[in-house]
Amino acid sequence: MAGEKKAKAKAEQAEGKAKETVGRAVGNERLEAEGRTKQSKGDARQAKEKAKDVFKH
Repeated sequence: MAGEKKAKAKAEQAEGKAKETVGRAVGNERLEAEGRTKQSKGDARQAKEKAKDVFKH
């Protein structure tokens, strides 16, 4: 289960980075902002999973 959540965090980060890059390339500020938001969500999810791992050990 934890592996799935970690993978989801990585996927969100990657998707966010892609959206941000595309948004910047085409000059779409909304898409760029959505990408940054998605990356932040993935970062938060990853931090949560890392914290869980610390307390498990």
